[in-house]
Amino acid sequence: MRIAIEGCMHGDLDKVYQTLKRIESQNGTKIDLLLCCGDFQAVRNERDMQSLNVPLKYREMKSFWKYYSGREIAPVPTIFIGGNHEASNYLWELYYGGYVAPNIYFLGFGGVIKFGNIRIGGLSGIYNARSYRTGHHERAPYNESTIRSVYHVREYDVLKLMQVEEPIDIFLSHDWPVGITDCGNWKQLARYKPHFEKEIQEKTLGSGPLTKFLALDKCLPRRKFFTGY
Repeated sequence: MRIAIEGCMHGDLDKVYQTLKRIESQNGTKIDLLLCCGDFQAVRNERDMQSLNVPLKYREMKSFWKYYSGREIAPVPTIFIGGNHEASNYLWELYYGGYVAPNIYFLGFGGVIKFGNIRIGGLSGIYNARSYRTGHHERAPYNESTIRSVYHVREYDVLKLMQVEEPIDIFLSHDWPVGITDCGNWKQLARYKPHFEKEIQEKTLGSGPLTKFLALDKCLPRRKFFTGY
């Protein structure tokens, strides 16, 4: 099985699928699955854009609406999780996961599915300590506070994933797990993002709950982990 990984889609489905077609043509092969690690931006209409926590100048329809309306069909089965730039009102309708458009599947706020012989899990959103132990209280239309907290990871969703007994082959997250910078050149990262250095040294950069989840035996067999950041 050949799987393509997209960090953040940002609503540019047309461009991503065109790129995959070009890769298939150049390599004479077929891509079986596309995974997106958040910021998918499933914006159906202008009202959905009001739920996007982005500056007004970045609120664009892009191309998802074509796939939602049926004008276009995703040429590759697509599975995605939510990030921190989403049409949160629409994704909330599919809290437990489901198809947002033909051939495009949302894993939900925390979920696991099987594609072929591969088990794929994912956790949507980003970690925020203030919201972690609260309930999912946000409702559209969102205000300046809830438009952010709606995509914060909740303890309930992490604990739900911890109940999965069978091994997970691939896990998707928009967040970094704490300590991921130990696996790369964190000094170079700090040069690009100076405000990260203190968090790296204090081991607070990223999601602590995600780190604990990934340490469980169910995630160890193949260690395929993809993040949107």
